[in-house]
Amino acid sequence: QVQLVESGGGLVQAGGSLRLSCAASGTTFTFNAMGWYRQPPGKQRELVAAITFGGVINYADSVKGRFTISRDNAKRTVWLQMNSLKPEDTAVYYCKANLYREEYWGQGTQVTVSS
Repeated sequence: QVQLVESGGGLVQAGGSLRLSCAASGTTFTFNAMGWYRQPPGKQRELVAAITFGGVINYADSVKGRFTISRDNAKRTVWLQMNSLKPEDTAVYYCKANLYREEYWGQGTQVTVSS
């Protein structure tokens, strides 16, 4: 059974940085894509950044230039480096991984940015 475990969330002041990690277990296959989504309070879940097995990256416009996604295929781990954080980045951040037609989600980690 595939499990994704996120870590690295927390409370930070505006302008600060956080680094989220997501480690997968329960499979020996390499995920086609891994990524990060977030759900702000009272809003729908949205894509933050995603990276394919081959390294193709997609960012939401709102985080371009501030966030960096990276992954280690062998370790089945994806990271999200978040710099210059803003209060509007406050959300629960979820890790997602795609393996062929299946998709898996982590339990989420809270990121709160104070002004």
